[in-house]
Amino acid sequence: MTDLTRSPETRDPDWRLDLPANRWHRPLLVLAVALALLTVVTVVGRIVDDREVLGVNLWEKPLKFGISGVLYAVTWAWIIGHFERMRRLAWWAGTVITATLAIELILIVGLAAGGSTSHFNVSTPLNSLAFSIMGAAITTLWIATLIAGIVLWRHGGADPARRAAIRAGVSISLLGMGLAFLMTSPNAAQLADFQGIAGAHAVGVADGGPGLPFFGWSTEAGDLRIPHFIGMHALQAIPLLALLLELGARRIALLRDALVRRGLVLVAAFAYLAVVGLVTMQALRAQSIIAPDVVTLAIGAAISALALAAALAVVASGARRQRRAAASQSTPQHAGSPS
Repeated sequence: MTDLTRSPETRDPDWRLDLPANRWHRPLLVLAVALALLTVVTVVGRIVDDREVLGVNLWEKPLKFGISGVLYAVTWAWIIGHFERMRRLAWWAGTVITATLAIELILIVGLAAGGSTSHFNVSTPLNSLAFSIMGAAITTLWIATLIAGIVLWRHGGADPARRAAIRAGVSISLLGMGLAFLMTSPNAAQLADFQGIAGAHAVGVADGGPGLPFFGWSTEAGDLRIPHFIGMHALQAIPLLALLLELGARRIALLRDALVRRGLVLVAAFAYLAVVGLVTMQALRAQSIIAPDVVTLAIGAAISALALAAALAVVASGARRQRRAAASQSTPQHAGSPS
């Protein structure tokens, strides 16, 4: 039971890396293990089964979703395990995330094994039902993640850098997940000549053309999977940065200042969010990720320059605080004259 005599700061989670086994969210952890096994199965399937869907091996999509699901499940299993307050609500949100993510992966793997596409396919009653179920599952997953994120926002840990990192990571992840809905509406070509497909990854060309190795992102036109992927995995990237800064603090005195670490995390989070916006704009403009135009390059350069300037300002501010602290400690303390 939580000790109510402790301060609110000390009752907040401390985001330990060595979280005890009984604190992990077990349903999510079980799902992560199952998805890890799934990735092994899909790798084998990719080797022994040469069937293709839209020009790529049919096991490639389950493999990518399996890897992404492992990262997502493990991260939330770890985060939820830290909560002291509102733990039951967070646990149930995590359980809903587990169920909905499992439903989506089962459908993706099942349809792939049958040689059929999963997303956007409404060509038969069975495919239409599967796509509707996946849509409902991913919407429920988003809502459950939002609930867990609200709980997390209120109880984000005592360390300001970790608190900022996890809050930013969850917020941007929710945005990235929401960007998937941009792919679910039929485009003009599909409406003009409907062939049972409603929605697409690519913008400006049909799905299934040349793409980046493994990721499959279009190298000919825009691809909405890019902002979806980058945004969703802010949940791992930004907290990982905070942990790396903590490791760096063992050798770099300036990083021992929690305000410096928080400032750097916030700069990185805003830059990350700006990149998500940039690649979303690029995809909607039907522009390939490997062929940015002058506008995209200029905005990217501006994001980099502003982020660098802000990071240098954070570091300079921390250095000034350290100099003032060192000066105050080195100033001799004179005893007062006797009265």
